[in-house]
Amino acid sequence: MAKTIHIALVGNPNSGKSSLFNVLTGLNQKVGNFPGVTVDKKVGICQLSETLSASIVDLPGTYSLYPRREDEWVAYRVLMRQDKDVEEPEMVVLIADASNLKRNLLFASQIIDLKIPVVVGLTMMDIARHKGIQIDVAELERELGVPVVPINPRKNKGILPLKKAIEQTALELYKAPVRDFINNEALAPAAIGSVKALFPELSDYKAVHYLINHESFSLNNQMQEKIESIEQDNNFNHTKTQAEEILQRYQRIGSILKQSVTEPSPLQKTLFTEKLDNIFLHRRWGYLILLAVLFLLFQSVFWLAEYPMTGIDWAFGEISGWLTSVMKPGWFTDLLINGIVAGLGGILIFIPQIMILFGLVTILEDTGYMARISFLTDKLMRKVGLNGKSVMPMISGFACAVPAIMSARNIENKKERLLTILVTPLMSCSARLPVYTILIGLVIPKKMFAGFLGLQGLVMMGLYLLGPIMSLLVSYVARLFINIKEKSFFILELPVYRAPRWKNVVVTMLSKARIFVFDAGKVIMVISLILWALSTYGPKERMSGVEARYEQQLKQHPEQEAELSRLKNTELLANSYAGILGRSIEPAIEPLGYDWKIGIALITSFAAREVFVGTMATLYSVEGGNDADESTLMEKMHAAVRPNGSKVYTVASGISLMIFYAFAMQCMSTLAIVKRETRSWKWPLIQLVYMTGLAYIISLIAYQLLK
Repeated sequence: MAKTIHIALVGNPNSGKSSLFNVLTGLNQKVGNFPGVTVDKKVGICQLSETLSASIVDLPGTYSLYPRREDEWVAYRVLMRQDKDVEEPEMVVLIADASNLKRNLLFASQIIDLKIPVVVGLTMMDIARHKGIQIDVAELERELGVPVVPINPRKNKGILPLKKAIEQTALELYKAPVRDFINNEALAPAAIGSVKALFPELSDYKAVHYLINHESFSLNNQMQEKIESIEQDNNFNHTKTQAEEILQRYQRIGSILKQSVTEPSPLQKTLFTEKLDNIFLHRRWGYLILLAVLFLLFQSVFWLAEYPMTGIDWAFGEISGWLTSVMKPGWFTDLLINGIVAGLGGILIFIPQIMILFGLVTILEDTGYMARISFLTDKLMRKVGLNGKSVMPMISGFACAVPAIMSARNIENKKERLLTILVTPLMSCSARLPVYTILIGLVIPKKMFAGFLGLQGLVMMGLYLLGPIMSLLVSYVARLFINIKEKSFFILELPVYRAPRWKNVVVTMLSKARIFVFDAGKVIMVISLILWALSTYGPKERMSGVEARYEQQLKQHPEQEAELSRLKNTELLANSYAGILGRSIEPAIEPLGYDWKIGIALITSFAAREVFVGTMATLYSVEGGNDADESTLMEKMHAAVRPNGSKVYTVASGISLMIFYAFAMQCMSTLAIVKRETRSWKWPLIQLVYMTGLAYIISLIAYQLLK
């Protein structure tokens, strides 16, 4: 039976740690080429040999053992063995960026002095070589006193030697160095000795951390008081001790680098990354390039997805028509065609756009450009109470607000973090994409400007820009009401530019499509079936009255059978349970340009915004009966009219509806995650009220101006 050891995987942000975790564990975890992707603990199993396996916890990236951000505290507590939710690590695998070795060795030296067995994985060796940096790995290993293995997780190189080093360390062929990296005891001899008298198992360096951060450790009140007393008796100064320690570590690291690393002259020519940054981060051209990239992103969603979407829409129309011709009329046929097939069509039609959007976003992340967006926007963000790090959650919000809000843990400043959480749901997440695309296709003509600028793409880009613009305005106002005073600093490591990993792009596209079909799709299908039932059945007296009235009219005017059948289906739908619900809220939404069918979609969208399309598909299928089953959903919506004969979907009502979906808080999952992150129902309720109110007011203004 294989023995299992517990390993903590640690390293600086953007050092290749999450890539290695994927390779070792085989898990399809998302890897982004910018700092701060890993904001929580992730665990996987790695088979090291026939007799040894490892449970690996991937800890958030951190620069040192002095945590400032919430995600750094997660890593710190595990390494100090103060997190009861995680098995105590018996070993640490530390990932160090060979192209930034001085900074990475600071963290490595601190881990070594905790006296936990360590294996160092050297990544970015190719970038180091490109910079002209040569590393004597054997000499570095001797100086550190721990195994050092060059690896390249992106190309699956060095993984077997790394596993071998881990196995040998687990078998105690390698042991933690006896000597400290620096003389930790000399930092505060009396205080450290007193703490070690209370906890004999501690190393000198770990005793320093008990003195500095004991309030955050799981210690009983008696021990807390004793450590506090040791601090006071010895005049222990946290800041002075920390500064002295860091200074000594960098002095020792400098001497190690002289022995083991050869670096080129600083006058050497500028690297390719720096040359590109001169263009992409230019004070004027940088912003124009950013706008161009965003436009191409959203225009491509239409260019590339048009034909597969049209094909899927046509296929489901043909399937509905074929089923109508071969199956006998009845409730089951109606359920299959207008409930299941219509709902399924509402899911699958948007897979091409979702795959294309996420594929393009992954390319931006992998190439390193996403981090530049943070850098470019920091100045603007600060003016409204945020900082450049807020951009990462906000950009992630274009995919899904739930993980985006969780990634706001990266932001050290509490006020900026709270403001980021409050405005992130204003970003147009992927759930809004199906709503935008079907409405743009309905009401926005396919016009081209200058031969290449498509009006539909411009409208799509405008909708996506509405989120960031409104989030800045909301943050500017909200910062005046949130009374948290705390200084903040923006420090961001810009990764080097790299070619995208096409395998990662494809995996992400397939993963997002699968999530949409099986997660969002389940919700859409359930609501489609419930809607079919609510749309097909109603109060017996009402439904019977409609049937009887039209039967009588059909006897009197048999030549008008098709028209009478259409009118009967419309009136049956209006008198169904769904129709009654929609009619009850119609007075509130009529000023926005919506009819009662759209009202039903607004209600069902609180489960998931994508449900709008499934709701429309079900309602128009039920209303159309069997005569319109071969029509596509777009054709049914385009033909929809009000009782007075006017079109339901016009430019005015379409833009009003798109704006409503752009701003409204229609996601129960987001409200739940905000409650969890803020530990209060106050903030999600504030979000629900302000976003819904904002959506209603701006949609009302838009419709009244455009109608």
